[in-house]
Amino acid sequence: MTTPLQVLIHGGGIGGLTLATALARRGHTVEVVELRGELDALGVGILQPSNALHALNEIGVLDACLAAGFAWEVLTIADPTGGTLAEIPQPRMGDLPSNNGIPRPALAKLLGEAAVAAGATIRFSTTITDLTDDGTGVDVVLSDGSTSRWDLVVGFDGIGSPLRTRLYGDRYTPEYTGFANWRVTVPRRPEVRGVVMGVAGTDGKAMLNPISADSMYLASVFAEAEDFRPDPERALEQLTERLAMFSGPVAEALASVENPAGVVYSRISQVTVEEPWHVGRIVLAGDAAHASAPQLAQGAAMAVEDAVVLAESLDAHEGDVPAALKAWEERRRPRAMWVQALSRALLRQEMGAATTPEEDELLKVGVAGASHVLVEPY
Repeated sequence: MTTPLQVLIHGGGIGGLTLATALARRGHTVEVVELRGELDALGVGILQPSNALHALNEIGVLDACLAAGFAWEVLTIADPTGGTLAEIPQPRMGDLPSNNGIPRPALAKLLGEAAVAAGATIRFSTTITDLTDDGTGVDVVLSDGSTSRWDLVVGFDGIGSPLRTRLYGDRYTPEYTGFANWRVTVPRRPEVRGVVMGVAGTDGKAMLNPISADSMYLASVFAEAEDFRPDPERALEQLTERLAMFSGPVAEALASVENPAGVVYSRISQVTVEEPWHVGRIVLAGDAAHASAPQLAQGAAMAVEDAVVLAESLDAHEGDVPAALKAWEERRRPRAMWVQALSRALLRQEMGAATTPEEDELLKVGVAGASHVLVEPY
């Protein structure tokens, strides 16, 4: 058992709750502060590739994820009518499933329960308003007026990270890629037993992603103006217009939408913190440090990997927080930056946008090659 630490985690998302569970299970004192009033995860569903499942298994929630979701092994590539072009078995990490789809609210609930069961505290409707690192600890003031002192403060507070702004000012704001993601939950069709990717060249791509026995989500990416936002009353109609080149399963999925207000639109942006991810005893992780495009379905996977590796690093360095953070970043940065760069290159390639020579080199790896790399130990 390493020296017990007092750790404050800013952000109760996937990465923050994974870290809270990993640390609390090791005997550390952990508090999560979350601005939202509850763990009501936004969005629709999420894909958990095998490396994410491996990390979640390390904190004891693999079985709960599989029970709440839909495990699958084969990616199907289809033409715009739904005709099968290829079936590609997906690699596994060890003996775990290749992938699992899960509703975001279900994942938020089970991760929150795991963190509390491990001994962590979650404080809702709260955020950091001030903090001072004196080299031996961090004094924190929270929005409810309370003050406390911590050995380590971790910012798992997302792509718009307030903690990142406190550390670096406006040097690392989210960079819009020029593309946006449209998603909506629909009833799962029995024949959709893994991700089905419908492709129409660079005109469009649509994916059917199973996330439970009864549901799946439809996702598609299009070039959109930075200031564009769907009309809430016409969002489903606007999405249908963009997917007009598809018939078959994609058109049937659109026709089965039960709640048009459930269309979720999100711009695809990325963040690259080029300076060290830690300043003294304050560290950024997950999307706060290295947000990526979704092309490899690795955003949440990188966050849970960040979390379990950080817990391991704190163990290995026996309470020496600065040394643990340095070792953790040396281990995590190359992998996270590779995922980010390849994800963006794939996004540009899929959308017919110009790529750089460096991106062309990355694209030689391809999705299949990347999948095999990502089931290697992290």
